[in-house]
Amino acid sequence: MSLLNALQSLLGPAHVLTGDDAATYLQDWRRRYRGTALAVIRPDSTEQVAQAVRLCVQHGTPVVPQGGNTGLCGGATPDDSGQAVVLSTGRLNRVRAIDTANDTITVEAGCILQAVQQAAAEAGRLFPLSLAAEGSCTIGGNLATNAGGTQVLRYGNARELALGLEVVTAEGEIWNGLRGLRKDNTGYDLRDLYIGSEGTLGIITAATLKLYPQPVASCTALLALDSIDAAVELLSRARSGFGASLTGFELMAGDCLQTVVQLFPQQRLPFEGDSARSPWFALLELSDSESEAHARERFEAVLGEAIEAGLVTDAAIAASVAQSRALWHLRESIPLAEAEQGKGVKHDVSIPISSIAGFVHKTNGLLQERFPNVRNVVFGHLGDGNLHYNVARAPGQTEADLLALQQDIYDIVHRSVIEHAGSISAEHGIGQLKRDELPHYKSALELGLMKRIKQALDPRGLMNPGKVLQA
Repeated sequence: MSLLNALQSLLGPAHVLTGDDAATYLQDWRRRYRGTALAVIRPDSTEQVAQAVRLCVQHGTPVVPQGGNTGLCGGATPDDSGQAVVLSTGRLNRVRAIDTANDTITVEAGCILQAVQQAAAEAGRLFPLSLAAEGSCTIGGNLATNAGGTQVLRYGNARELALGLEVVTAEGEIWNGLRGLRKDNTGYDLRDLYIGSEGTLGIITAATLKLYPQPVASCTALLALDSIDAAVELLSRARSGFGASLTGFELMAGDCLQTVVQLFPQQRLPFEGDSARSPWFALLELSDSESEAHARERFEAVLGEAIEAGLVTDAAIAASVAQSRALWHLRESIPLAEAEQGKGVKHDVSIPISSIAGFVHKTNGLLQERFPNVRNVVFGHLGDGNLHYNVARAPGQTEADLLALQQDIYDIVHRSVIEHAGSISAEHGIGQLKRDELPHYKSALELGLMKRIKQALDPRGLMNPGKVLQA
């Protein structure tokens, strides 16, 4: 029996997609990569995933796991050989259990992040992972890329939020590691091997995740700043003044927000005059466990001191939930505004916070010297040292012109990242986009150890080939 027929027999013909039915699964969100596949399959249980993987192993067929297909590095897109099977986890979308005494939630990999947040909220708890794609990205994809988002400063990234996993191995076995334990010193941490591995070692099918108490109150403010140096100093003051209550600190170059309000006129900056044209903005969020009055008093005290010190030139403090959402919507619309303006050269880097201002000053200068008038689109999660340091077209430059310079731009930016003791990937992963860059910035020993792990867990090399590691 052919593999296609065997998969149809296992899953039903309606869940083995080919031709036009498979098209949306074969291109990444940024439209940078498009592949072909033997089929796209949609199992609805862990057992079906395991059986499908075993069939693929028998036929020597590669498997490309895919969640919400919102990744930014081509990590869930097949190559153009047409030999792979894309395995979508979209039907694995059940909330299996919520344990409020243990503050955990167990969900399947295809659960949309927003649905997990909602399930937690209905149980009176908070699941804090939050990012712009939360209405369409899935928990499996979040874990496979070790997603970060806007609240890493307080709660950590996806790895810190996961206590246990269920995984289908590259051999089609099911590892049930769904333990809700915060302490388990019984050998190697297999969970952390699979988190961040981008489906190259196995397929995450479910996870037990940490929950937290809902904050009693929160305060949000958009602050206008004269420099990125002021932003770094402001973060230091905010961490001292708010401690663990500081849940978000986002940095945005002024051009980013001005582009948002130009392209999306329904949004507006809460400033007039010079403040609206500030070169930098910061978005702060404080979560408080006592009361609204206590939160606002602390918030205004710390911001007042920052204004008096000359770090903040203007401030807009949200007076309602609607105003807070509007401020966050400005921040979350930056990637959409970028997409409206065409493809750019994107970087997802992390830098020690103490070096971020120096990195931006130096790298902006190097790029302008080499490629005059390209636009530096800089924004990100300053609180955890993660910048989305993107480069957009200069006036009169075509999209193709800019993309032809991609490798030269990568060289400048990535070398500067390493000079400032940083990493070329903070939260988006490696995928196809940075696979060939990785050997320039990882030591031979690190790469060798990674390849040994890959060989041990996926000896046939069938799990998401061509991603993360060079063949």
